[in-house]
Amino acid sequence: MIGAIVSFTAMAISGRELGGQYDTFEIMMYRSAFGIVIVLLGARWAGTLGQINRDALGLQILRNAVHFTGQNLWFYALTLIPLAQLFAFEFTTPLWVILLSPFLLGERLTAIRALAAALGFIGILIVARPTVEGVNVGMLVAAGCAVFFALTFITTKKLTNRQTITGIMFYLTLLQLIFGLIAAGYDGDIAPPTSKGLPFLLVIGIGGLVAHFCIAKALSLAPATFVSPIDFVRLPVIAILAMVLYDEPLDVWVFVGAVVIFGGNYLNIWNETRAKTS
Repeated sequence: MIGAIVSFTAMAISGRELGGQYDTFEIMMYRSAFGIVIVLLGARWAGTLGQINRDALGLQILRNAVHFTGQNLWFYALTLIPLAQLFAFEFTTPLWVILLSPFLLGERLTAIRALAAALGFIGILIVARPTVEGVNVGMLVAAGCAVFFALTFITTKKLTNRQTITGIMFYLTLLQLIFGLIAAGYDGDIAPPTSKGLPFLLVIGIGGLVAHFCIAKALSLAPATFVSPIDFVRLPVIAILAMVLYDEPLDVWVFVGAVVIFGGNYLNIWNETRAKTS
């Protein structure tokens, strides 16, 4: 989980640094280009290239369309709101999964799940403290990226019944490279890598894959009730770095809201784990 925290934090800082040089579509295009090379090399080394097939291709396309949208919103939000605020909004993703699962996965919305989602909504209100004048585009974009990340989680869950990790990761990078090329190049103007931007593009390309690998590995070694709360360490880490690097103020209400959001997440995880072991 420390590896995941480092990777996500490095991606956020790199995305902020690239904001003035590349649009979000170009960032996603380069990220996917580096990613597909890494996935193919890793699959060849592991002997899993044969697991790549066209089964569930329609679901692969849907999954990556919503992920591409969510990731672009995330990179865009990086340029609009403080990093700590963005991470707080991102942490509501599991709570959106709770709300959407009854409609998309046929799962039951229990009282505990409903309470967890309500706590998440309260946490959002604390973080954003919306007023008629106070709600801005950055907050709406950050909230939107969490919804699309939830849809990514749900479609990925459906895919795992029919595809291996190698197949999912291959189409993740391939399809998003195609989406990125179309979205970034429709006007015939794609900014080429520069000596200044290339290191940050490499960090984003490698960091995304490393982060998700680390999370999957952590979940294979320890219960979700232990693993998931560690991810919230990202918030104080990014808040401190944002203060040092970008002079962003430490907003106490972001931390208060994040604690409430964490409470909703942890309540749901604790309840689900207890139900499975009882």
